Amino acid sequence: MGEKSYARALGERARKRHFHKTDKDKVVHFMVQLEIEVDGVWRPVIRYDCAHDFSHIDRDNIHGEQEKEPLQLPYEETLTLADEDIDLNWEMYRTRYLEGQFP
Repeated sequence: MGEKSYARALGERARKRHFHKTDKDKVVHFMVQLEIEVDGVWRPVIRYDCAHDFSHIDRDNIHGEQEKEPLQLPYEETLTLADEDIDLNWEMYRTRYLEGQFP
């Protein structure tokens, strides 16, 4: 099995955390998450993962509430979508989160 894991700064008080595990080039587990630093604590804002044995998005708000959206996609496609979505939209997600407008 192969694994890849990293955290990468996106901008001021924002980072992307990425993890995936493969078996024979097939993704068997993954998590990609946007985190925002608020009062010295890194908080999840949006997370794509397969923690419940299906691809889904978890969206958290600044009050600690969470919304879960199932995705009808294979793990490989969800992993690609997650990386692209967070890379392209992290600034909007951060602004909306900090303004209390997320999800």
